[in-house]
Amino acid sequence: MAGEAAMINVAARTSLWLQPHRIVLILIALGLVLAAAFFMRWDWLPQYYEAGLLGIWRSLWILAVTCVLGFLLAVPLGLAQAAGSFWFAAPAKVFCTIIRGTPLLLQLWLLYYGLGSLFPQYPWIRESWMWPYLRQAWPYGVLALTLSFAGYEGEVMRGAFAGVPKGQIEAARAFGMSRWKAFRRIWLPQAFYRALPTLTGETVLQLKSTPLVATISVIDIFAVSSKVRQDTYLTYEPLLLLALIYMAITGILVFAFGRIEARIPNKIG
Repeated sequence: MAGEAAMINVAARTSLWLQPHRIVLILIALGLVLAAAFFMRWDWLPQYYEAGLLGIWRSLWILAVTCVLGFLLAVPLGLAQAAGSFWFAAPAKVFCTIIRGTPLLLQLWLLYYGLGSLFPQYPWIRESWMWPYLRQAWPYGVLALTLSFAGYEGEVMRGAFAGVPKGQIEAARAFGMSRWKAFRRIWLPQAFYRALPTLTGETVLQLKSTPLVATISVIDIFAVSSKVRQDTYLTYEPLLLLALIYMAITGILVFAFGRIEARIPNKIG
């Protein structure tokens, strides 16, 4: 019985791929790939291969670090707005409003060209252990992207925390759980489950925001593509390859979050 069910499942999946519109799309994609391979110049790839891999790695770790740190900051921001007193909720609300109401590029430039230009004026900073890091561009890019992610995700977590039924928190307290244990075992997991679909989209948007760090001289994959265009005077080839790289990373992110969502019970709350 199990073998027959598996065969039926495979046949159903195969029939989905053999639908006419899917076949047409696959043929179009293959045609575009073959056209790009035979009618475009790719002789520059070996020269920029290592720089491209380094740029991809830098884009990925910036994405990972800023998403993790941003989410860790978004949790208290959302909790403060959902259940905190006025003195906690008001600053969190102001922070999220400012972050969401101003362009990320403006925030990035304010940190790098504004805050970053103040540090060299103080000798005690230039002589400290922080100066080797503060004189580089990537800390400001990481900080700007982290604050941006926290501002947007903080609002998402606010709604997620508010959406958890209060009866579950009261039941946990009635069973003798402390506030911290009830938060850690009941409130936070359910809020995370509710925010996960939106978190997927925010992570993809964060990936699309990472090219902005190239404007402050951080060499990510977008900066490598720009250098290829400047050196070779080619426009379409590096941009098409860049688009393909971002699409591949986005597909991996969506697949990973989809697998996480699939492991979560359908009924929450």
